[in-house]
Amino acid sequence: MSTGIQEPQKPKPSATPIDILNNDTAKIYTHIHPILVLSLYAYKFQSIVAEPVPALSESLIWLGILQIAYAAICLPPTGGSAAPVEKKKPGEKKRAAPSKIESGVNGKIIPAFLSLVVSVAPATPLLAGILVLFGAPITTHHAHTLLCAAHISLLTTLPLVYVHGVNGETWREIIALLRPIDEVYGCMIGTVFGAWLGAVPIPLDWDREWQKWPVTIVTGAYIGFAVGKLVGGTVLKGKKIMFD
Repeated sequence: MSTGIQEPQKPKPSATPIDILNNDTAKIYTHIHPILVLSLYAYKFQSIVAEPVPALSESLIWLGILQIAYAAICLPPTGGSAAPVEKKKPGEKKRAAPSKIESGVNGKIIPAFLSLVVSVAPATPLLAGILVLFGAPITTHHAHTLLCAAHISLLTTLPLVYVHGVNGETWREIIALLRPIDEVYGCMIGTVFGAWLGAVPIPLDWDREWQKWPVTIVTGAYIGFAVGKLVGGTVLKGKKIMFD
């Protein structure tokens, strides 16, 4: 039987909040982005009330474009770092440095687009199932529920996937609300909380057209996204949700 001495495990470094990229474009656009998102929804609101499926389908495309732009302009990609400098061998010609457009596409746009695919594909059916568990129609309005889930997934998971990747341990901390709050995490918390509050008017006997499924849920999600982004990036940045 071996009696080797085991070295003590190093403590896991504590998670830190995500910072917006330190350039003027990112600092300006991060404040413009929620205005654009809310403006898009306000512009499409009457259409969403009248014909939810086609209107939500069309606005989902524009939301995806806005979220990709936000991630690419304002957020650091997963594991983003400066590329290592390659040493030149004697007699070897210096390689041309990639253009700004090429580096921008490879370093920003492509990861943002992949984050959209990774976030929408698994998150939409999962969120649709959660919506059904919380009272969404089971036998009808399937397209409505899926589109509602797709909007929520774009608002919540795309920025998170872009900055955190798909690491299982990190996502367990995100779902358990154990990570420090930042602008990106605030988007998720605000969207979920807003969607939950958006369910309140549905059963009330007001007989209003905008009370039908899932208008109030999506409305609450959009408002919660903007509020959570603002509060998470300023007032509550770096703080953790404490459970008694």
